Amino acid sequence: MEKEALDFLMEQGIEPKERQLKIGGQNYIINKDGEPVLVEPVIYKAKEPIRLNTLSGLVDYIKSSNLDYNTDHAYLHVVDEKTVELKSDLKEDRERELLAVATAIVPEFKFNSYMDIESFNIALQSQFVKTDDRDILLKVVGNLKEDNVRSTGDDGISQAVTIKSGIATAENIKVPNPVILAPYRTFVEVEQPESKFIFRMQSGPRGAIFEGDGGLWRVEAIKTIAKYLEEQLKGTRVQLLA
Repeated sequence: MEKEALDFLMEQGIEPKERQLKIGGQNYIINKDGEPVLVEPVIYKAKEPIRLNTLSGLVDYIKSSNLDYNTDHAYLHVVDEKTVELKSDLKEDRERELLAVATAIVPEFKFNSYMDIESFNIALQSQFVKTDDRDILLKVVGNLKEDNVRSTGDDGISQAVTIKSGIATAENIKVPNPVILAPYRTFVEVEQPESKFIFRMQSGPRGAIFEGDGGLWRVEAIKTIAKYLEEQLKGTRVQLLA
């Protein structure tokens, strides 16, 4: 309909601007039948957003581009602990253009699932920040033998096991519960959030960590990401949403 209306006006030698009107904030052109025809605005958007895996890369992109896209402001939305999106102002079609996305690469630890002690030991060392409670767990699982499981004591909250403390000696140790650990769960540029976990053992021996804070760590992670971006992007035309 828009093309037909424009063609008609051109045939009549009438400039489109002479037969334009605005209704409800939108542009219309009167066609040959005297009816208003909506003229849809041409909206130019990127086919694909820039995809990044670090906050520092996102910051560098924003600073280097100097907001070279057609927008007065841009908005950074911290979607969750692993995702940050850079969006434009509202376009004429009332939508925002997705300009860039940063997605954190984090190791996948099998929470709430028992695993053999060797795998558990490796995961604690490679996927968790060094903390006092992590070192206690490493001491336990690193010195636990299969026959030690028979001497495991359990009061329903804490477990006590006998571990090797020398060539021919043994030591009873009580494993604290809950334990405070900081797995790698968000962008590497920010401090990893600590939270409470329940550590349990089974015969085999096998160990497992169960999340014990109801997901509150995600809120802390989002706040930490927002604070980092706010500090790094001072003086830019980017508004932060978290």
